[in-house]
Amino acid sequence: MGLGSDMYRQQILDHYKNPRNYGELEDPTFTHVGENPMCGDEIRMDVKLDDEETIERVAFSGDGCAISQASASMLSSKLQGTTVEELLEMDRDDVIDMLGVDISPMRVKCAVLAEKVAQDGAEIYRGELDKEKTTTED
Repeated sequence: MGLGSDMYRQQILDHYKNPRNYGELEDPTFTHVGENPMCGDEIRMDVKLDDEETIERVAFSGDGCAISQASASMLSSKLQGTTVEELLEMDRDDVIDMLGVDISPMRVKCAVLAEKVAQDGAEIYRGELDKEKTTTED
């Protein structure tokens, strides 16, 4: 692990200690909550869309490990200005690349929880997913 990975570790710690967009939106277009029962992480994502389904604002709240919380913070910033379609096209590699560190197989669910919650919320909003489906199902 070279200097680059140390920089990313610092970035993850910074997002964990000083989360961006933490809280809840007044008037979200959609809200979704999901959890990772393996480690108890829980994340709520609030998303506000404009008329063209572009993401105007994202806020998150919840509890969890440094990886899940940092990932939610980074993702909340990254998603602003993207479309719902771009959100739905994201995959776990996009999130892991965003984090910039090697994630052990046991921690991948922590890393991708916020992405999965936001995607499930978007699919429910569009009527493509049953509200009863939880984010912990694959």
